Amino acid sequence: MASDPEPTYGNWRKPVSPGVGRLGLAGTLMLMAGLVVITMIAMVSPKASALGIVVLAVVMLPLVIQDAQGRTALQSLTARFNWWWGRSQGWHLYRSGPLSVTSRGSCRLPGLLAQSRLVEGRDSYGRPFALVVIPSTRHYTVVFDCNAEGAALVDQSQVNAWVAHWGQWLASLSYEPGLVAASVTIETAPDTGSRLKEEVYANLDPNAPDLARAALEEIVWNYPVGSARVSTRIAVTYAALPHPGGKRRDQESMVREIGMRIPGLISGLEMTGAGAARPMTADQLTRAVRIAYDPTAQSSMETSKDQELRWEDAGPVAAQESWDHYIHDSGHSITWGMSEAPRGEVLSNVMTGLVAPHHDIDRKRVTFLFRPHDPASAARIVERDRRDSRFRLDGNASAARNEIDVMKSDQSAIEEARGAGVTRFTILVTATVHSADQLPVAAAAIDTLAAPARLRLRRMYGAQASSFAAALPVGIVLPDHIQIPALVRESL
Repeated sequence: MASDPEPTYGNWRKPVSPGVGRLGLAGTLMLMAGLVVITMIAMVSPKASALGIVVLAVVMLPLVIQDAQGRTALQSLTARFNWWWGRSQGWHLYRSGPLSVTSRGSCRLPGLLAQSRLVEGRDSYGRPFALVVIPSTRHYTVVFDCNAEGAALVDQSQVNAWVAHWGQWLASLSYEPGLVAASVTIETAPDTGSRLKEEVYANLDPNAPDLARAALEEIVWNYPVGSARVSTRIAVTYAALPHPGGKRRDQESMVREIGMRIPGLISGLEMTGAGAARPMTADQLTRAVRIAYDPTAQSSMETSKDQELRWEDAGPVAAQESWDHYIHDSGHSITWGMSEAPRGEVLSNVMTGLVAPHHDIDRKRVTFLFRPHDPASAARIVERDRRDSRFRLDGNASAARNEIDVMKSDQSAIEEARGAGVTRFTILVTATVHSADQLPVAAAAIDTLAAPARLRLRRMYGAQASSFAAALPVGIVLPDHIQIPALVRESL
């Protein structure tokens, strides 16, 4: 009997902005306004209008020129200028601890997490959980630690069920009041063997035979060599919504409300392959962030579990951001961002190689960032994207990609009408090594892993520090930290 074919996944759509050619909405409006002004000038002085045409061409040229990954010259110039300005102000350097003039003796987190704080609460089942609060955006993030089940020796039908339930869980997030973002962070790091040692010694019988004790001792010391630890964490971020009376919720009410929602979120993860999920406590989350900024502290963090670690001491003692990499205490990191999702259809194991441990990378963090649309805005977005894709097709009917875009936008609108959710997503990949000499090898390894995943990754030039922080499971929603107006941001 022939087996059923393995299902494929795809049809990811990046909404297009209506405009003329490569210009987005803002660029087209600028072009139209410039032509109107030139026309009015031509009625008075034809020579002056010729000069106006030259000026308009110079202004519009950075919006038309694009690189291979769709980044305009204006975006590249803006990034370079912002990097130069920040470097001239010393914003790329961070020093904390007793010798710092700003941290008052503590080691606070740098950059976007500088004002963050950690509060604790208890959910409906009485379990303690930590909540990351970012005052600038009024976001509250709860993090779940999951024991993800691997796909090895698992029937394909079970994998298909996991993927289907994961899609349903993501779609259900759009119905969560106040939920603004979610993320999945898969981190691979060397296993120090401390957990195995604690487990063996805690269950070792004092009267066990010498041969058995010697065998266990050999396992404890030899098994961790060359092995890796894979950690899976899911972060869910809520915004501080106002009460029905109009008053904004305070921190205490947000802790209480999120605590009531935690059991429902965890129950939805049971059928997704995430395994046993549980909310992370303040100490667990603080240690995870501390190790991310100082990888060599992993062994000391695992052996001193009785010592309480404050959130104010989770940051690095020193950090320095360069144009293409980030140095933080004992780690040297590079972060990439997804510039394009797979164009065609993929199988369920397309990300296996990217998230698996790699011998050339000491620590690797792959973070999937999701921002679900609520049902009302989802319908409006897919219909607008459908109209915009048809507009581009009418302007260039011979372009095969435009025809495919119309087909994809139609399919997205049909699926949304049937009840499917609409979610924005991207991927951040961070590779951390112990020395600067290892960075080129780690970068080459990520380039090799991105090809089987059918992803186009772009190094986050000029934004390595913020990208590194966004890849951590702490609930940073990058678009809410951008100062560019929304209209210009969407069109560029």
